[in-house]
Amino acid sequence: MKTKITFTLLTFLLTLTISAQEQPVTLKTKTGNIEGTFAWPAQQTKAPLVLIIAGSGPTDRNGNNPQMKNNSLKMLSDSLVKNGIATLRFDKRGIAASANAGTKEADLRFETYINDVKEWINQLSADKRLTRIIIAGHSEGSLIGIVAAQSNPKVQAFISIAGAGFPADEILKRQLDPQPQAVKSMIFPMIDQLKRGDTIANVSPMFYSLFRPSVQRYMISWMRYNPQTEIAKLNIPILILQGDKDIQVSLADAGRLAQSAPSAQKRVIANMNHVLKTCTTTEQAAQMATYTNPDLPLSQELVKEVVGFVKKPMK
Repeated sequence: MKTKITFTLLTFLLTLTISAQEQPVTLKTKTGNIEGTFAWPAQQTKAPLVLIIAGSGPTDRNGNNPQMKNNSLKMLSDSLVKNGIATLRFDKRGIAASANAGTKEADLRFETYINDVKEWINQLSADKRLTRIIIAGHSEGSLIGIVAAQSNPKVQAFISIAGAGFPADEILKRQLDPQPQAVKSMIFPMIDQLKRGDTIANVSPMFYSLFRPSVQRYMISWMRYNPQTEIAKLNIPILILQGDKDIQVSLADAGRLAQSAPSAQKRVIANMNHVLKTCTTTEQAAQMATYTNPDLPLSQELVKEVVGFVKKPMK
């Protein structure tokens, strides 16, 4: 009896190991290695793959940062793999396991992230098991993915998840709008100056964290891209997903993207917030509780929409 129980336990553990089928993967670049996780659905010889791009700041491949752990992108990957879809998610250069690939802040450009995604696509395209490659960008990752997918025959479809529909200068002004008029009168002209492609000399200590010299070139490169203009350049199937309880990106953003890409499918996910979790209110405390809860499950409506789009036959 003991032998039978031991054998059953070993079989169960082996099954768990096989079904996971996650493995580390590395993208080698001139400035260091970018590390990721490749996940493959068990018992499949062929599968479509979704390349997941994380959002802004120090967000890692799992959707976490040093202050907040919610595992949103890991959960998305796990859900897709369970539905027969392979995934690749990665730590952006300078973040988490890809820290050594980080460049000096003064040398970083928005195009750096775009080019990294293009290199991942090139590497993935050599895998003959993949039936097609779909990019899914979350938050800022949406714009990165849009540009990386343009005129790229190796990408068969694109998914925007909580992606901004306005250019960076407008986003910054919208975020700063609650500030007193006196503050806005000083900040908004600096944003306009960067938008024109001009750096700012002699930044006031009051605004140094936002407009420090080392970050200005990155901001200029970011502001060159209007998501509405860029998504209009795609000639592949597009899915635009937006939660109606998102306090960082609005329904208006999704609307602008959809308006610029008339053939795109747009879906509003009820009671989903920015970290892709279920939240029935936009009240700050309730929202923050979901940002730091790795045990809270992903919105199942989100999973349903992504799986349905990826598995739908594409022309």
